[in-house]
Amino acid sequence: MQDAILTSMKSLQVRNVPEPTHNVLRQRAAAAGMSLSDYVLAELERIASRPSVAEVLRRAEARSGGASHEAIVAAVRAGRDRD
Repeated sequence: MQDAILTSMKSLQVRNVPEPTHNVLRQRAAAAGMSLSDYVLAELERIASRPSVAEVLRRAEARSGGASHEAIVAAVRAGRDRD
């Protein structure tokens, strides 16, 4: 089973990482007792496990009975204009 998991893994190379960003990630990895590679992988998995803002908005828009984006924006603007 472990071999099947390992063979389905892909590699990712990130180029042109600014030195300050690299330093912060390296320090955070060390503080977590992890290699930089393992730390960045865990962060990528955390990001990928959550829907993006666009995905959340698409889901919300697909629900019936809700206000449209335009109606919400108009209501917020109207509320601001009252003050």
